[in-house]
Amino acid sequence: MTVSPSYKAHRAHGPHALLRILMTLVAMVAVAVRPAMAQSILRDAETEALFQDMMDPLLVAAGLQPGQVRVHLLGDRSINAFVAGSQDIYVFSGLIEAADSAEEVQGVLAHELGHVMGGHAIRASEGAKTATGISLLSLLLGAAAMAAGGGEAGMGILMAGQQAALGKYLAFSRVQESTADAAGAQYLSKAGISGRGSLAFFKKLQNLEFRYGIKQDDDQAYGRTHPMSGDRIQALREVYVVDPAWSKPADPAIEARFQRIKAKLSGYIADPDRTLRKYPESDTSIPARYARAYAWHKSAYPDKALGEVEGLLKSNPHDPYFLELEGQVLLESGRPKDAIPPLREAVANSRSQPLIAATLGHALIATEDPGNFAEAEKVLKTAVALDNQNPFAWYQLGIVYANKGDQPRAALASAERYSLEGGQSALALRNAETAMQGLPEGSPDWIRAQDIALVSRAEVEQARKRR
Repeated sequence: MTVSPSYKAHRAHGPHALLRILMTLVAMVAVAVRPAMAQSILRDAETEALFQDMMDPLLVAAGLQPGQVRVHLLGDRSINAFVAGSQDIYVFSGLIEAADSAEEVQGVLAHELGHVMGGHAIRASEGAKTATGISLLSLLLGAAAMAAGGGEAGMGILMAGQQAALGKYLAFSRVQESTADAAGAQYLSKAGISGRGSLAFFKKLQNLEFRYGIKQDDDQAYGRTHPMSGDRIQALREVYVVDPAWSKPADPAIEARFQRIKAKLSGYIADPDRTLRKYPESDTSIPARYARAYAWHKSAYPDKALGEVEGLLKSNPHDPYFLELEGQVLLESGRPKDAIPPLREAVANSRSQPLIAATLGHALIATEDPGNFAEAEKVLKTAVALDNQNPFAWYQLGIVYANKGDQPRAALASAERYSLEGGQSALALRNAETAMQGLPEGSPDWIRAQDIALVSRAEVEQARKRR
């Protein structure tokens, strides 16, 4: 986690200064307790499967069940990861780009799992509560001094209290980070994964600190949310080098899959020209073809993209993710009918992976052939049953219901969609109420619509109060 609130003392007077000081603390607490999640979540079936396979050995080592903690990918090129809620880890795309190996990412995941097991996302409020108490006390004392005519003295008390509050919170955060480092090292050891990757990634972070001129002395550490990278490396090295897993080779299958994902992500996010320079056509490896396929597709050269996909399929004709990419390129190039066969096979070979199934449903609908709608309904129902957090799948299912003339269930699918999309509570409420009017009262679908309506109504009321 790299939440780094900054503090700068302002020499000012009057009620506006008091408000600014209090708002500074409120902003600091908000950042600490609820990390900003304005970045878009990137959903990709292959990436999510790899994350889970990288995570599951660590979960077992921590005494949890496989799949109990989910890893989400955020489209942000910062080198960052954090825990939100109780059992969700968010990894930034920039971290994947910066990592050279799967073991480096597993080191980060082990650290974040340490935060999960320590309840740090929840306990952050403890540190915030202490900081708030100190700051509010100083606010009262400072206001009293200023009311008595001691303006300078009052401001001095306020600024000192604010500094003390910030120091308390940052110290609390540094303790949590050190605890997560130690826990992560334990999980890696029990899972039989070398700590080489963890150390390598910390060295990357330290090199960034050197590059940006961040000093490593103790005076600078006071104002940081994390311990100094040099201290962390030294402490972890002593643990890792004596661990039996230190010299254990990396899992070659996981590493190969990671290199595929890294190239795929680069092709999807980076500027196409940059991707094509990094992965020239002379490179016929699977990662390079993957990256170029996305670069050509983004550049509106579908034939060149399909040429790269053809090269991928020659290496493994039944790979569901290569077939998915072929179907995606065909579908998004205006050839939905041609996209259906590879997508059907991709769904079958991935055991109805819901994200791939949703794309197949989209292709079936996009043909505008009424004969394909029954299959689309079946496919999309399976997709949302396995993963009900996909607003696009709900949107497509709503189209199917509307085409059948089933307006209540079309409205329910729209309510599901809008309830998952941020800032759409009013639309979710409207569609849920419409669905309830046409569904049999007390039926499972009616109850679900009622649940969405209750939650959405509360969110609409909260938004109205904030205004």
